[in-house]
Amino acid sequence: MSKNSLSPHPENEHISENKDLNMLEALIPIIILMGLLAYNIFFADGVWLGDYSNQYILLLGGLTALIVGLYNKTSLITMFAEVKENLNSVFIPIMILFLVGALAGTWLVSGVIPAMVYYGLQVLNPTIFLPASVIITAIISIATGSSWTTSATVGIALIGIGSALGIPVGMIAGAVISGAYFGDKMSPLSDTTNLAPAMAGTDLFTHIRYMMFTTVPTFTITLIVFGILSATIDISGNTDLSNLLQTIDKTFHITPWLFAVPLCVIALILLKTKPLIALGSGIILAIIFAFILQSNILLQISETEVTAILNAIFTDTQISTDVAALNELFSAGGMQGMLWTIFLIICAMIFGGIMDGIGALAKITKALLSLASSIFGLFASTVISCLGLNVVASDQYLAIVIPGKMFKKAYEDKGLAPENLSRTLEDSGTVTSVLIPWNTCGAYQSGVLGVSVADYFVYAIFNWLSPFMTLIYAAFKIKIRMISQNLKNS
Repeated sequence: MSKNSLSPHPENEHISENKDLNMLEALIPIIILMGLLAYNIFFADGVWLGDYSNQYILLLGGLTALIVGLYNKTSLITMFAEVKENLNSVFIPIMILFLVGALAGTWLVSGVIPAMVYYGLQVLNPTIFLPASVIITAIISIATGSSWTTSATVGIALIGIGSALGIPVGMIAGAVISGAYFGDKMSPLSDTTNLAPAMAGTDLFTHIRYMMFTTVPTFTITLIVFGILSATIDISGNTDLSNLLQTIDKTFHITPWLFAVPLCVIALILLKTKPLIALGSGIILAIIFAFILQSNILLQISETEVTAILNAIFTDTQISTDVAALNELFSAGGMQGMLWTIFLIICAMIFGGIMDGIGALAKITKALLSLASSIFGLFASTVISCLGLNVVASDQYLAIVIPGKMFKKAYEDKGLAPENLSRTLEDSGTVTSVLIPWNTCGAYQSGVLGVSVADYFVYAIFNWLSPFMTLIYAAFKIKIRMISQNLKNS
């Protein structure tokens, strides 16, 4: 569940086609969007139009697509209907983001996050911290089926622990995301893991078994690289470990009972409780623990305990200590801190909706399909299509649904078993969404972990290596199953 069951029936999403639209017209909004984003990143340091530059650029791209649509006589009603469908699909993730902001604030003032850091510093050896983080998040994500929930709970704690050790946050976030998306991809509880085989026409467990051929080697390489990184980086925070522990213990009332809060949330998720209820329960429990255990902290940050709790939920919270590194760690933005990410998701959905409404997404995908003359070309076209839709449509589901619908017959025509398509959709659509800053997944992970996509991109090794792995298998015809093989096996 990369998005925690955000869309009830994503496989039923409509894909608009427009025979009057030519390829150049379909590409114009993308060219303008990428040009403006490149200018903003490389020449304006990301603040060309202010702090919300990427959001405004996505809206300008959407306006360009709207003009192209009007020129091709696409009605405003059609375009706005697609935008509405997109916005409806992200209503729950937006609510989740608000709750994650409140969760971070309440888990801070209740002592949950400080307790995780306190005990984690004593248990997690700095020399194996990064590969251990990959394994921990992978296990949690397999169990929950959700990379989003994994990052919002264990991921936040690992960022805190690693930061206290002096490990670069980009590396930590890359390890968290690599493990979380491995687990998400391989879990039968994940919605994308169920969606990909549904689009390709195979069954869930055949799909998971077939994914192991590319996913396990990629995960192994990821662990090896993080093992090397852990052994070579300078852990500057390790020498000051006793001071950190003493400061945390002096500032907060630290007790193992605080782990009841995250364990309760994880248990609710394993019981398939709705994410909003699970996260809401985590907030309520944290508030109770804050009143019981951390009254001194609450009175330190506000005149009354109730006001301090409300600030933790809705606005900025800062807890001061004698250690500068901990001051940065012990701060949270509450719901207000999620507004930038939420606005980015809304703008991305507007752009993707208009592009879909004018038929541009279908046009570009069909053009890619026409170039696939060989088996490798078909795999490569699928990968490019998934990557492109993650960039343009800004949505992980569309990066699976549209190529899945468009390429299904082409795989059948070449005698390829459907699990080839479902595996490629996951290898290139599911895991790369988090590498795009304005994609819902990239915006979410960046907002929750407090690390920009640019900082963790290189270290999200599992995510960017996966599409290369699937292309290597296709190029050398490794584990490429034909329909005739499936008939023999049956």
